[in-house]
Amino acid sequence: MFRRKTSVERSPQPQPASEPAVVSGALSASSASRERFSAIRREVMAAIEPSVVVQLSKSELENRTFEAVGEIAQRMQYPIGHAEQARITQQLVDELLGLGPLQSLMDDPTVTDIMVNGPNAVFIEQGGKLKSAADVAFRDEAHVLNLARRIVSRVGRRVDELNPMVDARLPDGSRVNVMIPPLALDGTCISIRKFSEHKRSLAQLAELGAMSPQMATLLDIIARCRVNVLISGGTGAGKTTLLNALSFGIAPEERIITIEDAAELKLQQPHVVRAETRPASSEGTAAVDQRSLLRNALRMRPDRIILGEVRGAEAFDMMQAMNTGHDGSMCTLHANTPADALIRLENMLLLAEARLPLPALRRQIASTLDVVIQIERMRDGRRRVVGITEVVGLEGDQYVLNDLFRFEYQEQDAQGNIQGRFVSTRTLPRFSHKARYYQLEGQLKQVMGV
Repeated sequence: MFRRKTSVERSPQPQPASEPAVVSGALSASSASRERFSAIRREVMAAIEPSVVVQLSKSELENRTFEAVGEIAQRMQYPIGHAEQARITQQLVDELLGLGPLQSLMDDPTVTDIMVNGPNAVFIEQGGKLKSAADVAFRDEAHVLNLARRIVSRVGRRVDELNPMVDARLPDGSRVNVMIPPLALDGTCISIRKFSEHKRSLAQLAELGAMSPQMATLLDIIARCRVNVLISGGTGAGKTTLLNALSFGIAPEERIITIEDAAELKLQQPHVVRAETRPASSEGTAAVDQRSLLRNALRMRPDRIILGEVRGAEAFDMMQAMNTGHDGSMCTLHANTPADALIRLENMLLLAEARLPLPALRRQIASTLDVVIQIERMRDGRRRVVGITEVVGLEGDQYVLNDLFRFEYQEQDAQGNIQGRFVSTRTLPRFSHKARYYQLEGQLKQVMGV
């Protein structure tokens, strides 16, 4: 592991030493600890042989690094104890194999988002709320920038003055956005949306309070009846989580094509084709956007198309797909209400086909979309489906929308938790004929209370 010959291989692991005494309060002890770590880190990094490290398992690397830290501390007469030796070892291994100071946050299942605003400001989302990760910090701006470059280089991209903003995906599927100076004025910014391997069903989301059991049953019927769905909500509201849960209702024999900017969907069906966009690179590789992937998907004989997020001109092709034999397709969109979602969709269609008059585009939307599901991250941090709304049609030039379920706010308790109830409007949706075709009409009537 080391370039120079050391006694690591021939000496036993150092015995735990007594913990260092506090010099002059917690601040002095912390400063001394940082100095020790920096000095030991320099020695270890200088001794590393990369060709050997890549051949070691994580446990072997941890053992050798632990021995090296003990030997260096002994040689430099640092009074570190077993706990500090283990902590320094873990930090070094995280730097070599993981995401350095952020690795502990990546390993914490309760953390859903990590936000680095320069070397001295790290924030996390935990339990739906933002908070400071005060115990996580970088040495300096160069440390943050080095980590950012390491992250994007793993997926064949680079971040520099020519490419100061980069979207990437970690091996586990987590989404990463990097922005560096001079665009980021206070230092390199790294934003990580963690990927969860555990996919919750609609019933599980209902148990967590995201919806009522009746709403979960209705959404399952919607998925099984091949109803065209638009999921609307703000950033971090849980749109992708809900889309994954909806997909449980898709029959296993259907051919599904998913298209995303960063692959997050994890469908359970055996016949799934996953496609991901690609940005242009400084080496001359052409960009492949969602619209190109969507047009290609139509030539691949899909039964359903799932578009991770509608952002622009691909909205027109998605509407065409939903209206030409690919019913049951689904997509998400950033908007605060179902009405706002339809207006945003209009704007995207105008961007794609500016020659078409607005009334024609509205007719297409009204005849294509069946249901808009609104999900919201509320101020108590909980994510709730606040509305399931049917697109009935047009009256003049205005959309006719019919709420099937909605969340009614009641109060906020002393702990800051929002109290409310999920209410059915007890109306039979327009797509009941599809439920009849799939022999689900009786179940639909029961869940709607009609």
